[in-house]
Amino acid sequence: MSTTDLAVISVAALLALYALVVLALLAVGRRSEARAIAGFIPDCLVLFRRLLADDRVPRSRKVALVLLLAYLALPIDLIPDLIPVAGQLDDAILVVFVLRFTLRGGGPELLAEHWPGPPRSLGLIERFAFGDRREEASPSSGAS
Repeated sequence: MSTTDLAVISVAALLALYALVVLALLAVGRRSEARAIAGFIPDCLVLFRRLLADDRVPRSRKVALVLLLAYLALPIDLIPDLIPVAGQLDDAILVVFVLRFTLRGGGPELLAEHWPGPPRSLGLIERFAFGDRREEASPSSGAS
């Protein structure tokens, strides 16, 4: 089996799993969650495109985004996608690290400006990118 065949099979399996999760949520009556999950990956792709086009994003952070997209598009991975869970987990971890690196350069305002999805998904991306930084920046109770 060629590398191209493996890549096509991997993508098809991921899409099938993605669709099954969305359909399962619909079947149990969780329509809003199904809608959020169905749109999350397309929303991330739109976010990447908008960040790459934004002049406020430094070149080094754009290079990191381009390298991430190239890595995700190539059939060669650190852990092959054919290995259940671990194969997709390495991709997800890289996405989180690169998003964190890219978005910390522009701040929450840049993310809020470019995020095309629902506010609930925006909150998830904010937690990945900024963690508890916003809480650390606020004054603690009782301290002057």
